[in-house]
Amino acid sequence: MSVLQMQRISICALKKDRKAILEKIQTMGIMEMNQIVDEEDGFEKMDTLEARQSFEKKANLLDTALTILNTYAPEKQSMLSSLEGKKLVDQEKFAKVAAARESTLEKASALVGWDKEIAESRAGIQKLENQIESLTPWLGLDVPMDCEGTGRTAMLLGTMPGEVTLESIYQLIAERCPETEALDVQIILKDKDAAYVVVICMKEEALAVEDALRTGGFARPSQTVDEIPAVKKEQLEAQIEELNQHMEAISEKIKACEDSREELKMVGDYFRMRTKKYEVLGTLPQSERTFVLSGYVPAKASAAVEKAIGEKFDCVVDVEDLKEDEEPPVLLKNNAFASSVEGVLEAYGMPCKGEVDPTAIMSFFYVFFFGMMLSDAAYGAIVAIACFIVLKKFPRMDKGMHKTIKLFMFCGVSTIVWGVLFGGYFGDVVDVVTRTFFGEQITVPALWFAPLNDPMKLLVYSMLFGLIHLFVGLGIKGYMLIRDGKILDFFCDIVLWYLFLIGLIMMLLPSDLFASIAQMEIVFPPVLNTVSKGLAIAGAVGILLMSGRDNKNPVLRIALGAYDLYNITGWLSDVLSYSRLLALGLATGVIASVVNQMGSMLGKSIAGAILFIVVFVIGHAMNMAINLLGAYVHTNRLQYVEFFGKFYEGGGRSFEPFETNTKYVDIKEENL
Repeated sequence: MSVLQMQRISICALKKDRKAILEKIQTMGIMEMNQIVDEEDGFEKMDTLEARQSFEKKANLLDTALTILNTYAPEKQSMLSSLEGKKLVDQEKFAKVAAARESTLEKASALVGWDKEIAESRAGIQKLENQIESLTPWLGLDVPMDCEGTGRTAMLLGTMPGEVTLESIYQLIAERCPETEALDVQIILKDKDAAYVVVICMKEEALAVEDALRTGGFARPSQTVDEIPAVKKEQLEAQIEELNQHMEAISEKIKACEDSREELKMVGDYFRMRTKKYEVLGTLPQSERTFVLSGYVPAKASAAVEKAIGEKFDCVVDVEDLKEDEEPPVLLKNNAFASSVEGVLEAYGMPCKGEVDPTAIMSFFYVFFFGMMLSDAAYGAIVAIACFIVLKKFPRMDKGMHKTIKLFMFCGVSTIVWGVLFGGYFGDVVDVVTRTFFGEQITVPALWFAPLNDPMKLLVYSMLFGLIHLFVGLGIKGYMLIRDGKILDFFCDIVLWYLFLIGLIMMLLPSDLFASIAQMEIVFPPVLNTVSKGLAIAGAVGILLMSGRDNKNPVLRIALGAYDLYNITGWLSDVLSYSRLLALGLATGVIASVVNQMGSMLGKSIAGAILFIVVFVIGHAMNMAINLLGAYVHTNRLQYVEFFGKFYEGGGRSFEPFETNTKYVDIKEENL
């Protein structure tokens, strides 16, 4: 439970060692760059934009090549491949592949070029297919489409509305062009949309005939060919076949590059690292012979950086504590159990300066409440075992994913414990199975109590656990005030509220209201009742008088105190929020019981056994999935809203070291 102390480290070294020093720091991955020296006399920053753009362009080229390769030769991956993480390679192998980067870039360029050829071929095929489609209606034509006729005759080729007939065409021409003597009309093809017509007439009458036809909707084809349509179609089909063969040949070339997949990945990562290095390089103040860099390192690692750089290079390394007003990045340090919840904290916000890391305390309550909400031992066992197997099978998965899986494993263990306490094993499946199929009911008793039989008891304990949770949050706030020497604030904002709340709780416990809810009667001795009233009054008066202590106006001070005292309603709302522990715990058990009852409807028979198995698997899988999601969401809410609301603001910035942040592979780092 700690935020690692940061120190600022500054390095002034010879310019000739710049590349080696940056690569060393990047390999170590424990320093966040944060330059404090601006451009001064004799120092200026290097313009690295062009170099960065060049490296980014090459990295993008390799990414594109990999995408193309994966399209034609997909990488064989399992269903859980996303959990495997990046492949680990040693520095020697990575350096060897990086040294041959030019040949890898040539392969990438070739892959991109081949893909472009395939795209062009596909476009060509589409164009040819469109031509064939336009030719199809004219396949019955036994002369070229651009034929204009003979020496004395003209051929008119075009389309007319689909409803026309030969008789209507002849009639149209006779009406519009009665002087026409010689005329021949053929309908090559007719469908519901159009009629494809060939008209042969005398050349001197061609214009008049065409004008007459146009009145009936005649239109020349948009495209014609200088060959017989059927012959042209064969030629176009041959061209399509040729293009398909060409695409197949190029596809084989692409597939043949499958063995270069790892090289493409590593060289892509190499250029990404170069891009990052030049990005940092552009921020460094440099003189003719020297340069300066500065940044944050964890205090425990500063000696390692100083040793690694100072002993190998001619330089000056200065390590100093942070200034009072300096806001450093945040790096958390927790044990294996608590670190699993760091992702939940990061989603809310890292601790800002002066705040404690609540992860360790939050982790206990998170797992505690999650298990209480899911509260079925069988569900918990499935979750815990599945997560354990995944963690063992995929040790190199992403850090964030690793934390999440580990968190759910711990939550699964907590669920097992609560399931045993509440007697939940796939709901009441043992009762239902033994009663339905064996004729004698066997019940696995709850180690504590069954919520379905005593929901009010669970409600009381939910409120109790909620109060403990809230009191711990208030206590953390008190700790921070004492740590910062704010004793008066601690007394007024923490102690008085403890007195007030404890007094009210002690007054509530022996009341009839509590007895009716909890179905149990608590009797305090008179002296304890008096003490509870005294605590409540003392706390209320203190809050009334001291909450507005910073204001010199006595009336306004009392008003502010009264407003703060009104916040007791907020405490009541917060405590009631923990009733969701009851709601989700009951929901899991009720739905599970309903599933079991539905599965047993056909009774003791072969059909009944089959139905039970089907309903059992589907029903419990859905119930577990839904309530896992519900437990996750509502547990987060209890931490974010109720718990953090008492002491935590967040807003800190995560530590982002200058490191080998790659996309495809991990490089073995040096041990510090």
